[in-house]
Amino acid sequence: MIKTYGLTHIALAVHDVERSSHFYCQIFGAVETYHKEDFIQIETPGHHDVIVFQTGTEEEIGKAGGILHFGFRLVDPADIDAAARAVEEAGGTVRSRGEFAPGVPYLYASDPDGYEVEIWYE
Repeated sequence: MIKTYGLTHIALAVHDVERSSHFYCQIFGAVETYHKEDFIQIETPGHHDVIVFQTGTEEEIGKAGGILHFGFRLVDPADIDAAARAVEEAGGTVRSRGEFAPGVPYLYASDPDGYEVEIWYE
């Protein structure tokens, strides 16, 4: 076994790197840490989770490639309604929502390029 700090980043092929960066920064408070014309890297606050947005082709954009979704864990379960509003205000679509168990809310949303994002509390 090798030692790591865990998963470092995901990279998404997108239509518009600016639009994608804005979506995730607006919802999760992420900040841009690297910015080029066709490539933006953001980090989520406090945990150094990295998402890379790179201009892609129609064959790549929004395709799961075997990955069904990626998720963000809420600090407070009461924030699930605010998360749903934030997704819609940022240009995404809430696809489904509910509870995995009492007090364990979740929602699945699509970002502007069609990638599925889970927001949940555990």
